[in-house]
Amino acid sequence: MDLAASYKFAADAVKQSGSNFSRAFLVLSKEQRLAFYAVYAFMRFCDDVSDSDESIENKREGLRRWRALLEEASGMMKGGADEEVSREDAITAIILPAFRDTLQKYSIPAQYFHWIIDGTEMDLGADRYETFEDLYKYCFRVASAVGLVCLRIFGFGDEHKEQAEKLAEQCGVAFQLTNILRDVREDAERGRIYIPLEDLRRFKYTEDNLKNGVVNENFLALMRFEAERARFYFGEARKLLPLVTPESRPSLWIMMEVYNRLLERIVEGGFDVFKKRIRLSRKEKISILLKAVLMRLKG
Repeated sequence: MDLAASYKFAADAVKQSGSNFSRAFLVLSKEQRLAFYAVYAFMRFCDDVSDSDESIENKREGLRRWRALLEEASGMMKGGADEEVSREDAITAIILPAFRDTLQKYSIPAQYFHWIIDGTEMDLGADRYETFEDLYKYCFRVASAVGLVCLRIFGFGDEHKEQAEKLAEQCGVAFQLTNILRDVREDAERGRIYIPLEDLRRFKYTEDNLKNGVVNENFLALMRFEAERARFYFGEARKLLPLVTPESRPSLWIMMEVYNRLLERIVEGGFDVFKKRIRLSRKEKISILLKAVLMRLKG
């Protein structure tokens, strides 16, 4: 698999995923866009392992293979990895050239992807989080680590490195908290509760209430509390925009705008997350994209 074909495979995988992020890639330079396709495809395929109908043991083995690919791509494993991984799953052999090229070109630490795989593995063993501190660790691995990957591709001044990385971490937390509020019903149906159990107790709302879709004053108070927490992280995350390179800001703005609007749609809809999945309309997504294009043109 040559490099161009590998990048095309990654791009096709992202386009077929229907991700909220895919439109954000359109306002980037071609080089950055290809890089995002490569890393996002890697993350998408890892996530697919966790979401499959395979046994837990098979899922863990699948993630182990993706770790092997990661080690090969980052130069940590010398020889033999391509043969081993390609026997198990042809996808890994196809995506490897583009993924390796992106890691090298943008100096993306392999540790970021190990964190992401760690987060995926958490979903194989944990279905409850006692405290927000516990949940934060999960959010960091499945979302903040993604933010750190994005930051490397967006680019930033070395003098802002520490601040930018912290804000990228908080941006990931904001996005993941929004996902958690939007997906309360779907997660409960799968036996998962991501809202911290300490918060359920604080607002006297039980796990059975959640599983049965009970909407009462306790539920509304709980959701308002969680929404305010997410708003705090969005507020912090917006400080990242001026720190990334100017040409990357429209793309980051799209990501933030989409998720912030999702959060506000949840709030404005009275937290009606049990009856329907909250989403933005196609017209609204296009409007956001066009605003970002204008931002890019104005420089």
